[in-house]
Amino acid sequence: MPISVINPRQARDFAKALGKLAKTDKIDAACLAHFAQLLDPLPLPIPTAEQEKLSSLTTRRRQLVEMITMEKNRREHAPPQILSHIQRHIAWLQAELKQLERQIDDFIKKTPMWQEKLKILKSIPGIGVVTSSILLAELPELGVLDNKKLASLVGVAPFNHDSGKFKGRRRIKGGRKVVRDKLYMATLVATRWNPVINEYYQKLLQAGKLKKVALVACLHKLLNIMNTLLKKKSLWQPNLSSQTS
Repeated sequence: MPISVINPRQARDFAKALGKLAKTDKIDAACLAHFAQLLDPLPLPIPTAEQEKLSSLTTRRRQLVEMITMEKNRREHAPPQILSHIQRHIAWLQAELKQLERQIDDFIKKTPMWQEKLKILKSIPGIGVVTSSILLAELPELGVLDNKKLASLVGVAPFNHDSGKFKGRRRIKGGRKVVRDKLYMATLVATRWNPVINEYYQKLLQAGKLKKVALVACLHKLLNIMNTLLKKKSLWQPNLSSQTS
């Protein structure tokens, strides 16, 4: 059964807008009910036990990567007497990371539905095993929602910032940071090795777009490609002009 997830900050701002400055369980329940009635938040599927386990594994992988990065940074300025200790710790962390990645790979292979999605995602130039596993764990709506709702969920749908004659820059905000961060790195790879994304990226740069703006636009396009292919249950094809809308 789907559930509706409400951002706590939005719920609290809504309560303040209603003049509810006090905060109690009774007031919160009434405000949440009113919020849901007026705004009809997007219902999301309840994570399955397998989904939660995969999410915990990919989260642990991210933690190990961060620890390895921190230790490598410490190594740059470490005095000789502790350098060997840091090196041993890095080696241990890297061994743990490899073992965990094998565990994630084995876990995905046990689920036929994930096997099919993994095969489709990996067929897209720029999308590797790690990115695919994070998408399976943290973005189960991929291949289910329409492109606009999915972009908003990830946090890559640009929002206007205009007032009267003033036209501000469009910005992205909110969404699932873990997914967005990983997709940003995948997009950097895709701008080099994915012909569709590379062509789009070069076109944006030639039009005078800033590199970061162009990268976010390419991320958005890459997300659309993944969403479309998963919906159609089809592998990547070099000519995707009709599949990326």
